Amino acid sequence: MPYASQSGTIDDGRNQDGQCTNNCDFCDSIKNPKKEYFEALAKKKITALAFEYIKDEDGSYPAVKSLSEIAGTASILVAAELMINNQFGKGLLFGNITGVPPTDVVILGAGTVGEFAAKTALGLGANVKVFDNSITKLRRLQNNLNQRIFTSTIQPKALLKALRRCDVAIGAMRGKDRCPVVVTETMVEHMKKGAVIVDVSIDTGGCFETSEITTHEKPTFIKHNVVHYCVPNIPSRYSKTASLSISNIITPYLLQIAEDGGIESAIRCNKGLKNGVYLYHGILTNKAIGDWFDLPDSDINLIVF
Repeated sequence: MPYASQSGTIDDGRNQDGQCTNNCDFCDSIKNPKKEYFEALAKKKITALAFEYIKDEDGSYPAVKSLSEIAGTASILVAAELMINNQFGKGLLFGNITGVPPTDVVILGAGTVGEFAAKTALGLGANVKVFDNSITKLRRLQNNLNQRIFTSTIQPKALLKALRRCDVAIGAMRGKDRCPVVVTETMVEHMKKGAVIVDVSIDTGGCFETSEITTHEKPTFIKHNVVHYCVPNIPSRYSKTASLSISNIITPYLLQIAEDGGIESAIRCNKGLKNGVYLYHGILTNKAIGDWFDLPDSDINLIVF
């Protein structure tokens, strides 16, 4: 993915006759926090697509869903590692060993991340509780897991009770612009000493009040005797799996673009691909990016027919 510092290496898409040609750039736009990046692409009249905005036939976002599956599974594996860390771990095995009480896991959010976190935790033998304000998502989660688990809407008393008893808490909430903070600092103070928080939602602000962005080089910090893991873009920890997953999604689109005779024809034929365009010949066509970076935007449907 090109960053703001690298956008100058992209040519302006003009041939020897000075005519403008198409430059197509697939990238993950949400993870790029620089306004200058979009301004540089706009100046060079680039047509750019973000894979997280590309829609499938059923209206879902395949790239987001795929990476969410990895993040959900990885969050439990990361928590399992942290619980046996020599410096601050509790020495608990993430499994249901005969005669030993199972590990208690609280998952906030019943979306794709929450679902795969629950599947992984249950597979390891943990006792799982899932909280979400959407009854539809909770019902779908129950059906996809093929077993009944504890589910609840987010009620402060019930959530605090679960957090006080849990060994691991996973943040997998989503919000329109920013993730809602559902766990206050007071709630974290009441958690067990040595408990682990993995805030997958940190990409959009985090759903724990005590969350602070960390890096893969220094992924954890301890606050109120609770271990916090708040690394954005958790799938990048499993780089090959994430790359293969994204390649499986992008490759068919690239082949389709070639068959259609270029990006111009492809986005006219494929509504899902057109939804992924956030810059069209230098014109910003994604309202979310425009609002986030205070840039003027236009509706892609008014430009491409």
